[in-house]
Amino acid sequence: MYIDCKSIARTIDEETLSLTSKNRARLVSLAIEPDEGTISYLKSQQKKAKSLNIDHETFVLEDVAALRQKLLELSKDETVHGIFVAHPLPKGIDEFEIASLIDPNKDVEGRNPVNLGKLMYGEESFAPCTAAAVVEILSRNMDLQGRNVVIIGRSNTVGLPLSIMLLRRDRSATVTVCHTKTRNLEEKTLQADVIVVAVGRAAFLKPEVVKDGAFVIDVGINVVGDKVVGDVDPEVEKKAIVTPVPGGVGVVTTAILMNRVARTASRGGQA
Repeated sequence: MYIDCKSIARTIDEETLSLTSKNRARLVSLAIEPDEGTISYLKSQQKKAKSLNIDHETFVLEDVAALRQKLLELSKDETVHGIFVAHPLPKGIDEFEIASLIDPNKDVEGRNPVNLGKLMYGEESFAPCTAAAVVEILSRNMDLQGRNVVIIGRSNTVGLPLSIMLLRRDRSATVTVCHTKTRNLEEKTLQADVIVVAVGRAAFLKPEVVKDGAFVIDVGINVVGDKVVGDVDPEVEKKAIVTPVPGGVGVVTTAILMNRVARTASRGGQA
């Protein structure tokens, strides 16, 4: 069984449209040496912004110096309500430095260390978008209190922040974070009520390591041939409740990002 993530995204979009009908909102996206996948995403982002009455601009910059300068400029620009930096960045660029240059109140992706630090105190206004999307999907489908959640992946944008968000007292899930060095991973996944997979490996999670009726959140985006597939083997859907790829976590993530731009505009640029 698949979770209907598109209906969740539509609900968020409705709120965004309500906000943009009253306040002008502007999103600026930046990229250095974007590959075909990044270019395609930025085009879809622009289309989504237009559908939600959000002004959108994209700048493709030559080098890290130009990126630094543009981030400083946009952070001070009161007409800009959201700043998005396309990833992955070219090798050699300090991602911590780049994230730190974004005004925390315009950091719609949730990468600035100020916003990551606020998660420790339960403040999620600018939590990493993908982690926020996973929480949104789960919260709309189940009571998380006491649930055994296994997260496979420990990135700064998904695994680590998601673990903090699920541990928050009003959710109170029991969380295990796993990774490539985890021993006997299948023993942990077979006991899990919820499995979140974010490893970037096509069909990584197999049906034999998932218990019947578990919720499986597939964060993976992998290109195999001419198809986009997730980190979860398609056979898992026959025994568990799964988010599809495409049309799953990604659509909710984008809806949340746009909603943040609109919310920031409605608050006069403050979180």
